[in-house]
Amino acid sequence: MDTAVALGFAAAFCTTSAFLPQVVKAVKTKSTTDISLVMYVVFTAGLFFWLVYGALIDSPPIIAANLVTLALSFSVILAKLRYG
Repeated sequence: MDTAVALGFAAAFCTTSAFLPQVVKAVKTKSTTDISLVMYVVFTAGLFFWLVYGALIDSPPIIAANLVTLALSFSVILAKLRYG
């Protein structure tokens, strides 16, 4: 693995893992009152476009980061709709 790909995976890990506390808190407390649904919908759409972009340029770090973050972001949206 070359340096650029390794750096990409390191960045993917950091940015993706940053969402875990929000997801855990939303599921654990069943409280999403301080979460903006509009922000998460727009953000999730952006993640989807990044995922497609990553697939088009065949970039594993971009694909991995956005696939996992998309799932986490979507779970926050579902929690917001369910508990909000």
